[in-house]
Amino acid sequence: MQGLLLCLLFSLGGKSKSHRYELNHKKTYEYKYVGTITIGHDMPDLAESGVKLLCNVQIEGVSPQTFLLQVSNVAFQEQNGVPGNSGFTSSPKMSKKLSDEITKPFVFEYMNGRVGDIKAATEVSDTVVNIVRGILGFFQVTIKSTQRVYELEESGIHGLCQSNYIAEEDEHEQTLTLHRVVDVTNCRQKAAVTVGLALASENEPSKQRGDNIVAMVKYMYTVKSTSDGGLITMSRAEEKHHLSTLNVKGGNSKLLAIKEITLLKVLDSEGTHTIGPVQSRGNIIYKFGNELKQIPIVMMNLENPVPKIVDLIKRLAETNTNKELSGASTDVIEVFQLMRSASLEDLETLWRQLSDNQEHRRWFLDCVVEVDDERVIKFLERRFQNGDVTANEATQALLLALNHLKSELGTVDRSKGFLHMPFVKSNQLLWNTAVLSYGSLVYRLCEKIQPCPVTAVQPLLDIANNGLMNKNEEAMVLALKALGNAGHPSGLKTVIKFLPGISANAVDLPTRVISTAVDSLRHLARRDPHSVQDIALSLFVQKTLPAEVRMLACMILFKTRPPVALVSTISAVLLEETDLQFASFSYSLIKSLSNSRTPDNHHLSTACNIATKILAPKLERLSYFTSMAWHTDWFSDTFLAGVTNELYMLKNAADSMPTTIIGKGKFHIIGRIIEMLELGVSTDGIKTLLSQIGSAGFPDYQIIKVLADWQSFPNSKPLFSGYARVYGQEVFFSDVNKEVLQQAIDLNEGKDESPLRKFLKGLEEGALWHWTKPYLAYETRFIQATCLGLPVEISKYYLALTAVTANVKAQITPPVQQHVMELFTSEVSLETNGHISITKDIFAFHGINTELFQFGSELKCKANVNIPWKFMLNMNGREKKFELDISPYTDVTEVFSFTSDVYAVSRNIAEPSFAKRTPIIPITAESLDVPVADETNENGFKFKLQSSKYGTAICMEAQARRAHFFDEYPLSCLAGYIETKRPIEKIQIQISAGPTKTLLNQIVALVRKLIKNITVCITHTHTHTHTHIYIYDAAKPEGFTAAVYSLPAAQKDNIQFIVSEVGEDANWKMCTETINTFVLNQVHFRWGAECQSYELTVNVARIQEPSSKPTLSAKVNWGNLPMYMNNFGKSLEELLPFYSYLIGLHSQPDANPDHEFSAKVFNALPNTGDIIIKTPKVGDTDLR
Repeated sequence: MQGLLLCLLFSLGGKSKSHRYELNHKKTYEYKYVGTITIGHDMPDLAESGVKLLCNVQIEGVSPQTFLLQVSNVAFQEQNGVPGNSGFTSSPKMSKKLSDEITKPFVFEYMNGRVGDIKAATEVSDTVVNIVRGILGFFQVTIKSTQRVYELEESGIHGLCQSNYIAEEDEHEQTLTLHRVVDVTNCRQKAAVTVGLALASENEPSKQRGDNIVAMVKYMYTVKSTSDGGLITMSRAEEKHHLSTLNVKGGNSKLLAIKEITLLKVLDSEGTHTIGPVQSRGNIIYKFGNELKQIPIVMMNLENPVPKIVDLIKRLAETNTNKELSGASTDVIEVFQLMRSASLEDLETLWRQLSDNQEHRRWFLDCVVEVDDERVIKFLERRFQNGDVTANEATQALLLALNHLKSELGTVDRSKGFLHMPFVKSNQLLWNTAVLSYGSLVYRLCEKIQPCPVTAVQPLLDIANNGLMNKNEEAMVLALKALGNAGHPSGLKTVIKFLPGISANAVDLPTRVISTAVDSLRHLARRDPHSVQDIALSLFVQKTLPAEVRMLACMILFKTRPPVALVSTISAVLLEETDLQFASFSYSLIKSLSNSRTPDNHHLSTACNIATKILAPKLERLSYFTSMAWHTDWFSDTFLAGVTNELYMLKNAADSMPTTIIGKGKFHIIGRIIEMLELGVSTDGIKTLLSQIGSAGFPDYQIIKVLADWQSFPNSKPLFSGYARVYGQEVFFSDVNKEVLQQAIDLNEGKDESPLRKFLKGLEEGALWHWTKPYLAYETRFIQATCLGLPVEISKYYLALTAVTANVKAQITPPVQQHVMELFTSEVSLETNGHISITKDIFAFHGINTELFQFGSELKCKANVNIPWKFMLNMNGREKKFELDISPYTDVTEVFSFTSDVYAVSRNIAEPSFAKRTPIIPITAESLDVPVADETNENGFKFKLQSSKYGTAICMEAQARRAHFFDEYPLSCLAGYIETKRPIEKIQIQISAGPTKTLLNQIVALVRKLIKNITVCITHTHTHTHTHIYIYDAAKPEGFTAAVYSLPAAQKDNIQFIVSEVGEDANWKMCTETINTFVLNQVHFRWGAECQSYELTVNVARIQEPSSKPTLSAKVNWGNLPMYMNNFGKSLEELLPFYSYLIGLHSQPDANPDHEFSAKVFNALPNTGDIIIKTPKVGDTDLR
């Protein structure tokens, strides 16, 4: 009986229906698929762009776990414009091109609701395979019939992400409605790639406050219960992305992707399949392909790139010779795109065709560096080995190529070859560039690969160890700087060898080497903060080390963001510190960090605030004449952006002149910190050389003699050195040493082979100089998958184009024979004209970018600056006369323009010449069918500044049109035509000097003007600023004359300076008289009609009596003054008591002269001083 019941239960179970989803390999399923994706702002009156893909999908079983997918009836549609006014329109050519690939058979594995390996023909592009992944994504689903709410981590097209399910069963209809939400923002293995942000360190505290992009995907399934299991009859997926330039809370560009499948029919399989050769293309997770090579702001046919590149480069060379750069940006971007698609053989062919022409050669070398893989390395290797390029060309090319190169193991290994080439080592600047750039490449590799391989940094470790072994200071400094760029954890052991008190085998090294070693820990302070903290703290407490080294250790120590306990330890050390310079620097750094408001310093600022209160009683009163550190920052939680500025001034106890000055700026945005620029200068060598001069009364000719006596200066010690870092990477450093001084002295020699002599000969023969430089300063890209299998991209590009053209011709009588100084006794006539053109372009793109089509929102900002010149210079050195004629530039020149707008763009490869671009905000509200007048506002201003004296005017009109109060959209910044009514014929400046009885210098400035029309108008365009100035003929001279008289005496120098207005009825003059003695310096100003209207006197005196304290006294006396000066003085006098109280001064009423302001400073104690300030109403006294 029990056995009979058991059999009955099994029988009933076999006849029951299940929701568990499986594909039956004996069936053929046919679905209708519709995928739509749009990018815009989800507003009825703002333009957007999008595509729609329609097709039929047939899935047929090949084996129990293998299925065949075939696509048919493909239709591709595009949309570009305002929703409601413009819908989706079919693109037959693009439909056919897509159909040629996507209709080929696809084979995939499927079991237990999981899509396995996907296979396709080799000729099918990755883009099409990813679209098929988007279709198959519907079948990557987990159905649990025993649970209604569940969550799990599962693979999908976005990667390995968290999914949340809610199931609702309809027993009457025998259907299951399944809701699935996928968190695509926090995937553990995300199908996303970032390009160009390796040098922008992530800032986790800032990310916790918000982000600039949020994405979410939700699915809805209708599953019908059948005897074979669940059957998806309908499914819909919706994906939304919200993107903002700064904080996503403000709203900005939005992506909406919707895909649907509907079951059409289910048939029995016929069992015959013709598939053809296929190969594995990966699993369901999105696979990146050619979209990484496709620049999102251009769409062009990349076949046969060589003739296209040649044509574009020739056009660029010709266009920029004709003074116009504004239209060259698109051509340059297209050259970059074609270069990246060219093969190594193509690059060699281009070199042979373009290298003979200097203009074409320069453009080619400037563009080929944007080939960001091994091709550019191999190309440059051949040029260096064959000696085809100069050291200057090689330096520029290698700097940009290595810093724009993809950071991969293959490219890093290949780049090592540059460090062993004799050609690279033959030039010091080229060698420095190669080593530093290689270190930067290693840094970007370590940001991408964890753990970072030791083999990558090994060449730099070898250079450092060899330099240490041979006691080669230059090699040690260069290697340590490169290790600082690399920031490789394995480099820490090598750096320790150069640090006294840290290394087990201490070596006596120059201070410069030790300082460089400490500074090389800057990137490791973020990657390995605990190890760097221990090293920096050990250096911090070593009082035997030079103060400069300890200050640098202090900087590195606070880069590690020390906790409160460690900051308290630092405070305890400073309380016992005896080195005033070191204590002042450390305290000022702690104090400035206590006021930091950026998220990365949130905990550090609290710790520093406590330390400041502990240290203030001892160190608060230190002056600015000691070593100091300044840290100022600003951060906005609303925009999630901020800036940081830092300035460090390092001194030692022996000198008041700083030994090192460092300035840097950082930018905080979208959860990252970008170290924009850092400049540093070390002047220790100059101090050593100038220490021989002695007192301030040292004669001038002896100062020159000391400076010229460079032979005794050590060759290994630089006079001064400087460096520059961009994005935290040192790209340049240089030392000015004895060898550089020798080269400078050689320039003064009259030898025929002297570079300066050759330059002068070229000027006499007439010279035309033209230089251009395209520079892709910034390229960042973030690409991630969407549920349709299309990649959504957020990219930013910053392109700078510079062109300089100069025509110069000189006549020198008599010609230079021996020394360049002969120019100052010759007659020189120099005539020149030319122009400088600068174009800055910023492109931002948010949209879909594939090699087949592009669409999305595109921001374009362009700034143009054109500066022409034309003047003649005549100089008579023997008679000491100087004349400068500045002639008008008669051609109409757009001096400055700025444009900015956001567009909805659509491009496809089948019809690249029919690209669509629509402004996001329509030009006129009347063009829309929806009312927007109440939600559109316009802001603008007019500005005009005119000088009747010089006949010039600047006028500007700007307008910004915004819809829905989107202040972050400056889509229409308009300015236009300018007009004034005072033309200038030319400006003539004459200077004469001679040994007459009372005349030392006479300066005459004549400005010839004509009261006619110089038209400067303002025209109104959508997004352009135009400045046009027209200059006509001249008439009567107007302007000013100036004369300087020197009346030397035995005990004082008396100098008079008189400026007079030139004109028929002009009587305005300014008279200035100065008296300089050992104890008194006086300046007496008189101006107005015949120098009688207004008067002001300034006296500065030094008082040193045997019984009194050394005192410096200053007085300002005045008579009549202009009203604005009187008002300003009264306002200052009213505020003085308040600010005096804030800085520790006290004030008291006193009977002071009415028209006198005075101040006295005198020593009260060796380390303190008193200040007395008196105004007509108040006397202020320092409390010490």
